[in-house]
Amino acid sequence: MMKKLKEVLERAQAWPESDQVELAEYAEEIESRRAGKYHATLEELQALDEAEHSGVASEEEVEAAFRTFRRE
Repeated sequence: MMKKLKEVLERAQAWPESDQVELAEYAEEIESRRAGKYHATLEELQALDEAEHSGVASEEEVEAAFRTFRRE
């Protein structure tokens, strides 16, 4: 492990739990991207849902977006 990363992780142990959770989420996003998997965030899923219900996006467009999330 590179020195800088190790130092940050050591300091992060003293952070509030909510910040540690956020750091872990970022790390999981990077890990998923490296593995070729993408997991939509709650905010992204809500935006798709709102777009579908508002008429901004067609059902086909929303389904196409969900298909990109399901790539595995």
